[in-house]
Amino acid sequence: MQFGRTLEEFEAGAVYRHQPGRTLTESDNQLFSLLTMNHHPLHIDARYAGGTQHGQRVVVGTLVFSVVVGLSVPDISGRAIANLAYESIEHVAPVFVGDTVYAESTVLDVRESASKPDRGVVAVETRAWNQHGQEVLRFRRKVLIPKAEFAQDLTIEPNREGSGG
Repeated sequence: MQFGRTLEEFEAGAVYRHQPGRTLTESDNQLFSLLTMNHHPLHIDARYAGGTQHGQRVVVGTLVFSVVVGLSVPDISGRAIANLAYESIEHVAPVFVGDTVYAESTVLDVRESASKPDRGVVAVETRAWNQHGQEVLRFRRKVLIPKAEFAQDLTIEPNREGSGG
């Protein structure tokens, strides 16, 4: 499986459907709420959330965003030097515990760096939807990507010298 792309492998208009999807569990939501200190009862209190317009707990939006970014890494930023910017993050619909999110990214622009000849910037828009096909999230980001000549080799060979690491 290819992990990431070099600058020359991107083309404006290309669409990458990220596989597999990711089911968000109660444990994911609870742990993320605790780690980020987001203790809003809409995310962690089933009784409270049951009395809201959603009728159930809503998965923390920044968890959904983080998972969707992660889904895109093998296709978009697996070889990245850096993520430069995230913009226009829109939570289109709520995600609930047990929902599975899927995502795809469209390449908006590819350009060489004006100051460093070994790299360039790729701009993408990523959209995510749930198992019902309902869009739940969209955002844009810019990623600094190396040119092929300068990219680190990500090939991992199995250890064939015995059981040692």
